[in-house]
Amino acid sequence: MRVHSGGGRRAGRRRTLLTTASAVAALVMAASACSGSGGDDGTVELRFSWWGSDERQATMLKVIENFEADNPDIRIMGESTDWSSYWDRLATSTAASDAPDILMQEERYLREYADRGALMNLDEAEGLDLSKIDPLVAESGDLDGQTFGAATGVNAYSILADPEAFEAAGVEMPDDDTWTWADYVETAGQISEGSDGEYAGAQSMSYNETGLQVFARQRGENLYTEDGGLGLSEETVEAWFQVTQDLLDNGGQPDASRSVEIQAGGIDQSVVATNEGAMAHFWSNQLGNVSESAGRDIQLLRYPGETESERTGMFFKPAMFYTIFSGTEHPEEAARFVDYMLNDPAAADLLLADLGLPANTEVRESILDDLPEGDARMADFMSEIEPSIVDGNPPAPIGASQVVEISSRVSDRLAFGEITPAEAAEQFMTEVEAAIGNP
Repeated sequence: MRVHSGGGRRAGRRRTLLTTASAVAALVMAASACSGSGGDDGTVELRFSWWGSDERQATMLKVIENFEADNPDIRIMGESTDWSSYWDRLATSTAASDAPDILMQEERYLREYADRGALMNLDEAEGLDLSKIDPLVAESGDLDGQTFGAATGVNAYSILADPEAFEAAGVEMPDDDTWTWADYVETAGQISEGSDGEYAGAQSMSYNETGLQVFARQRGENLYTEDGGLGLSEETVEAWFQVTQDLLDNGGQPDASRSVEIQAGGIDQSVVATNEGAMAHFWSNQLGNVSESAGRDIQLLRYPGETESERTGMFFKPAMFYTIFSGTEHPEEAARFVDYMLNDPAAADLLLADLGLPANTEVRESILDDLPEGDARMADFMSEIEPSIVDGNPPAPIGASQVVEISSRVSDRLAFGEITPAEAAEQFMTEVEAAIGNP
């Protein structure tokens, strides 16, 4: 992955798109209510749904406009909602055999919809070229030898660190090529102590199971197996929760009550975004937003432990997937639109890194010089870690969408002193196995 220094040439254009979002919102919802299979003028009408911010909505509408200009025989009806509403709506429309023709999917749900027969096998999609997708995520949408999802882009789960917080505490930034989990715990404690509590060393990491996935991979395990079961040992889960216990014991992370508040506030209220802490765990493509909220040049760090165990654990995650409804009346036209989103530089020129760095490696190269400063630094980071990444992960099993709630519930009980790391591991394993149907 060759990376150039990013400019900010697109920032003004994206702000302009954002200001138009409220104006087009009514148009989007009106269009989504008119989902026919063909227009009076002979055009084919397709529905395309996604989740996300007003800025993403405005950008998507511009992408659709450009596609329609090049493909006057197709009209795309856009449907945009927030994350939670998206899945409620999709479940209802799929049950009624009225799902959108093209729909965004997330890895926690891909197997569920594929197993229900709701998704088309993209290997059979005429006119859709999947050959240029990054090999590290190319098979991430595969189930039982068939391809149900095409990755929109790639992210990496990492640590966002505030150099100003480190400096204020008199603590050096870690060497993220070599640091261990013991180093991480010690560093977080030193920051809290060295800043007299002005900065928390680190935000609680155990709410999100993705960190555990990296931790397990470092130990030669994985969160899930190829056949949809749990792929990690209870000993590994206990060791993971022990890191959180150690951080609570040395003051390296906020206490239980404060951690609950921070978690409820989302990424905008994270300790790094609010200048209240030095480290937090998030996806790499969130660097730009966090840096903007913080008003500081936040840095990306590799996960601790990448060189101390059996193998590296970090991985490229498909940011999301393009999928096609198996019941679409126009599979060829739907495939043409997905091909445009994946493979046409004109689409990437607008989307940039909003859906992750483009999965098509050639298209990725074409937009690197146009990335805003934060996204350009994220691209540099992805380029740096790519040689150390071993492989990707199997698609998550049905029920995986419940695991983040399980992680949060267990993490809170641990932080409040109700259970030990060993008991936390036992509860996590029991509840996750029940959720994914693997007792």
